[in-house]
Amino acid sequence: MYKILDKIELCDKVHQFRIEAPHLVRKARAGQFVILRKDEMGERVPMSIGGLDKKNGILTVVIQEVGKTSADMNRMKTGDCFADVVGPLGIPSHVEKFGHCVCIGGGVGIPPIYPIAQTLKEAGNKVTTIIGARTKDLLIFEKELSEASNELLISTDDGAYGTHGFVTTVLQKLIDDGVKIDMVIAVGPVPMMKAVVNTTRGPKIKTFVSLNPIMVDGTGMCGSCRVTVGGKTRFACVDGPDFDGHEVDFDEMTKRMKMYVKYEKKAYDKFLENEKCRLAEKVKSLKN
Repeated sequence: MYKILDKIELCDKVHQFRIEAPHLVRKARAGQFVILRKDEMGERVPMSIGGLDKKNGILTVVIQEVGKTSADMNRMKTGDCFADVVGPLGIPSHVEKFGHCVCIGGGVGIPPIYPIAQTLKEAGNKVTTIIGARTKDLLIFEKELSEASNELLISTDDGAYGTHGFVTTVLQKLIDDGVKIDMVIAVGPVPMMKAVVNTTRGPKIKTFVSLNPIMVDGTGMCGSCRVTVGGKTRFACVDGPDFDGHEVDFDEMTKRMKMYVKYEKKAYDKFLENEKCRLAEKVKSLKN
């Protein structure tokens, strides 16, 4: 059992969990992921690593409520325990002294950028981090990334905070201003990563993306996380999750990720309906 040491709501439907997992944390490195299972009847869900406290053996993950299982996990409280936290899985992000590295995170892709930025900076790189969200209220890990980077740049879709536009708006300005960029790594929604890759393709900037396709076992046996990279089939769980962004077939990946959307929505709607019924029954019993 893996105890939740604390749980914090970062923004609407997004929660940060700090989990006691000393053996896992000791071996884990930036860019890897874990698989969580709430209880013995629960679904196995891959989650990016959002922080590694090596000294105290604490794993940080950030969970966004998008379906039945993530909603169920986000109802857990400090002191509760996950039945399983499996990992570390995947290949760590490639770290060397590139020079000037730009780390880009969008939405819940922002937390996994944090340990990557830390590691790149520790390796002697200059690190510029760009994070973006629809609004200021949805931005997360701003303080952490400010400390882990030499420079933190922010974009919001509505322009109320930081640059008005997307993370690619900020990245394009750096390129247009003649800033020398030796490497880019992007983590976030597939459309965002695809847009970053399209931005760096012309200037031929080395670009890595962390892929999050449908995943089941996380060990390379089921094949559900297959993606096409450089015209060849790769498995995100064992060959990734980081890949050369210029070689990823994003259109194919986008289609495959939509395969179960209607079933996921049905399960989520049923979960919320049952939750509403349970709450109504509780209120009724209290009145009686």
